[in-house]
Amino acid sequence: MDENTIKEKILDEWELELKKQKKLLEAHMKELGINSEMDCPNFPHCPIQEAYVKAVYNSMSKGAGGGFEF
Repeated sequence: MDENTIKEKILDEWELELKKQKKLLEAHMKELGINSEMDCPNFPHCPIQEAYVKAVYNSMSKGAGGGFEF
């Protein structure tokens, strides 16, 4: 595999995790009957929301190797 193929594969892994976490968060919100993450009774320490936020950050920074900064 060349370097570009490896980078594309890593990108796919981060995007797949983000999609997975987004579906879990949406299911969690639907189960609770809420439209906002802030309406969760465990906000701001909901583990499902925290996992989603981490997945968003990782998808933007591509893990520790990325250059994304807040």
